[in-house]
Amino acid sequence: MRLICAVFILLLVVMTSAQCQQTAEDWFNKGLDLHDQGKYDEAIDAFDKAIALSSSANAAVAWISKGQALEELGKHNEAFQAYDKAIELDPKLAEAWYCKGELLNLQGRYSEAMEIIDNAIELKPQFAKALFVKGAILYSQGKYEEALKANDKAIEINPNFAAAWNNNATILEALGRTTEANAAYAKAKELGYSG
Repeated sequence: MRLICAVFILLLVVMTSAQCQQTAEDWFNKGLDLHDQGKYDEAIDAFDKAIALSSSANAAVAWISKGQALEELGKHNEAFQAYDKAIELDPKLAEAWYCKGELLNLQGRYSEAMEIIDNAIELKPQFAKALFVKGAILYSQGKYEEALKANDKAIEINPNFAAAWNNNATILEALGRTTEANAAYAKAKELGYSG
């Protein structure tokens, strides 16, 4: 009888532990769903619950998602804090560096953004989105040839990256390469770019 009780207690502990791990994943997935629905405050609450139940490595990803929801609400300082927390938990997580760099770029803080985006690219050289943002930063600084190289690399990695094709067209247009720019605009439109 004691053996049965001990086995039952052990199973209960294992099941409870598994449920806690699953619960963190459930909260994270719920946060993603809420974010997709535009329910950013609720998404943040779900990500907070996932963070509380996660290991450090998993929490870093939840911090990134929380930062993105905060960005959607215009809470940029809090978003930066979330990205910094993700970087603190996992300094090799290129996506955290990327999100922070992208936000800096959107704020026009180009030199800071470039440093952060370069960190993301160093960690993940085939990171098309980071190369795309690097191209945008360089374009904003009037460095069109360098911008074109970064953007071309993003397209090489992901040939179906519609926004990169559109940026390529904009850069080519700035360089006076109208025929190539028109072809790039057409490719962006073909891939569904509507921005």
